[in-house]
Amino acid sequence: MSRIYEALQRAELDRKGVPDLADDPFVAPAAVTEPEEPIAHNDLDLNKVPRHAWRPNMMSLPTLAERGEAVEQFRSLRSHIYQLRYQAALKTILVSSGTPSEGKSFVTANLAVSLARNNERSVLLIDGDLRRPTVHKLFGGPNSPGLSEFLSGTAEITEVMQRNVDLGDDENQGVRDLSNLTLITAGTSGQNSLELVGNHRIETLVEAVTPHFDWILIDSPPVLAVTDAVDLARAADGVLLVARGTSTPFDIAQRAQQAFSNARILGFVLNAVKDAPKGGYYYNYYGYHDSSDPKRRKDKRR
Repeated sequence: MSRIYEALQRAELDRKGVPDLADDPFVAPAAVTEPEEPIAHNDLDLNKVPRHAWRPNMMSLPTLAERGEAVEQFRSLRSHIYQLRYQAALKTILVSSGTPSEGKSFVTANLAVSLARNNERSVLLIDGDLRRPTVHKLFGGPNSPGLSEFLSGTAEITEVMQRNVDLGDDENQGVRDLSNLTLITAGTSGQNSLELVGNHRIETLVEAVTPHFDWILIDSPPVLAVTDAVDLARAADGVLLVARGTSTPFDIAQRAQQAFSNARILGFVLNAVKDAPKGGYYYNYYGYHDSSDPKRRKDKRR
């Protein structure tokens, strides 16, 4: 039994009493001059959001399928997220990991799809990983303009948003179901935009879009690699951490949690878990198979 799993067991015991409700290298930012504070955008007209013909990577987005193991597992994760909403206000969730290649972007994107396909919930997915942007690749949309342009003050909120084009009934059902999903990709990153993550414009953005969405997910960089994740967490109601099963050392997972000591930790998602535990309910254990993992595909061929 992995030490991460044992840690999660202990965490579950500490959290008893949660109601089982139905699903309804560190880089220090350099000092820069903050851009002029933008005007509040509580009257955002989302009809002006540009539409693009997305080409989703179906291998990396298994939740676009009508059924399957990944669909069910992310429904389970979605259900736990809804339960947490009954404990305290929860709308904006930052997803991070300790180190790269643990599957945080995979988890963020598929959770966003699962939430968007549940009772027509409106979801905003923001790619906050300006150094290694992934969201635009997963959904097959343009990467610019995006968050970098907003942070640098060169684009307004609706200009950096994007939605999928309206699809007819003859199109793939899963892709059609992306109609409730809005993306803000990372945009064109430069040294200045990387430094601007440390200012308060991400908080301004989240505050402005909050009235317009049921859920807001932020895919952040690994917290032990750069400081961006901690800066971005200021705009979130909670942090969901991702660890790779049988691969992430326990001390890395522990340090990742400690890095967000000032944030509300929602739990850990264990990625690439082949054998989930049987016969028990674990409050902050979420396991699934990452079907985009080359090692996982190799195992399937054996």
